[in-house]
Amino acid sequence: MFEGKAEIEKALAALSEQLEALGAGIVEMVVCGGAALNVLGYVHRTTKDVDVVALVEKNEGSISLIKAGPFSPLIKQAADKVQKDFNLSENWLNPGPASVMDFGLPKGLMERTETRFYGKLLIIHYLGRHDQIHFKLHAAVDQGGKHFDDLLALNPSSQEFVDAARWSMTHDPSEGFRLILKDFLKRIGHGDVAAKL
Repeated sequence: MFEGKAEIEKALAALSEQLEALGAGIVEMVVCGGAALNVLGYVHRTTKDVDVVALVEKNEGSISLIKAGPFSPLIKQAADKVQKDFNLSENWLNPGPASVMDFGLPKGLMERTETRFYGKLLIIHYLGRHDQIHFKLHAAVDQGGKHFDDLLALNPSSQEFVDAARWSMTHDPSEGFRLILKDFLKRIGHGDVAAKL
């Protein structure tokens, strides 16, 4: 469990050291969730993992996002060493959120990320506020709990709620999800947004 930004960044710096020890090249990741929110200062709470959405590949000036999971053997080996050294949970570096890529990321996501460098080999692109609102609305409707608290901490405007809600419906186009989403928005005082869906 990470208590906050300092512990998250310490583990990521150690991951970079392990990648270097294994002879890996530069690794770039797109990170969302509680770790990103902590590092960027939007929330201050414990989180059990670093949620990785995608790996970044660069070729001749173009950027491609590759689904994060499963990690390559080198990344897995480096993460396992950090897990043991810091007594972290087994999947502290978690590619679970990568499934969101199956239905598409918000347009322009990479332009809104905030980038941090750890050691010589690790570059993390943290999801910006706009895109975190998209991810957190979908998760809050689906799961509630910490995702709901994170969403409120991000304090979305009505238009941001509209954008995030419309994106969420591309990930679950069922009428059932639309009705649950509309009800959720009404319950948190955004009936104006629900009326637009």
